[in-house]
Amino acid sequence: MEDQQPASGDLTESETEAETPVEETAATDEAAPEEATAAEDSAATAAEESAAPEEATATAAEESAAPEEATAAEDSAAPEESAAPEGSAPEESAPAAEPKSRSRTRTAIIAAAATFVVACALAAAAVEPYVVSRAAVVTKLTIATTAAEAINTLWTYTPDDMDALPDRAAKYLSGDFEDQYRKFVDAIAATNKQAQVSNSTEVVAAAVESVSGDEATALVYTNSLSSTPQAPLPSMKYVSYRLNLKREGTRWLVTKMTTVTSLDLTPKL
Repeated sequence: MEDQQPASGDLTESETEAETPVEETAATDEAAPEEATAAEDSAATAAEESAAPEEATATAAEESAAPEEATAAEDSAAPEESAAPEGSAPEESAPAAEPKSRSRTRTAIIAAAATFVVACALAAAAVEPYVVSRAAVVTKLTIATTAAEAINTLWTYTPDDMDALPDRAAKYLSGDFEDQYRKFVDAIAATNKQAQVSNSTEVVAAAVESVSGDEATALVYTNSLSSTPQAPLPSMKYVSYRLNLKREGTRWLVTKMTTVTSLDLTPKL
């Protein structure tokens, strides 16, 4: 091959052509940063624009979440608010219920007391006749017992205890009748001692005839047996007495004695 030297004019053009790409490259290089900056700006703008919807979406999500949170908060608060009236209702109604309870209790107590009083009144009304009747029975029994013991003491004696007879009988006698009986015994004492007379009186029955305040009368029925060594057989009599009694303190005393019946039952030989 033969070496072909370029002409001077060709060299210049070649240099020119060689330099032109350099300038174009430099221009391109200078334009590239600007285009890169523009691209970056457009990318940033696009990113911002793309981020804006995300922010809008996030904002919308937050806004949509806010009502849900508010609703949840209201729902969670609602039971407390609704529970508050339930809790407060008994506190408000308690003062009203307590007076009612007290009123009912007071009414029940009054009713029970009234029932008790009525029951006591009815019981007293039912018991009163029994008590009065029982008291009357006890009084009559006391009178009859006193009358029977008095007759037995007055007409039972022996020659040895004849002198003490007025004193033994004194606890059953009162007033003038006591004096009369003492005089009677004094009058027969000597004769009976001499004849060795003994007398025994058995009360077979006694009954209250009447009761009026502190005064009463009683009937006493007796079998009397009198004996003496001079008589072959004892003397037997059936005698009934009416006694007048008067209450002195808690005791009934004989103030008068009369013979109602006297039958001689002595066997005849």
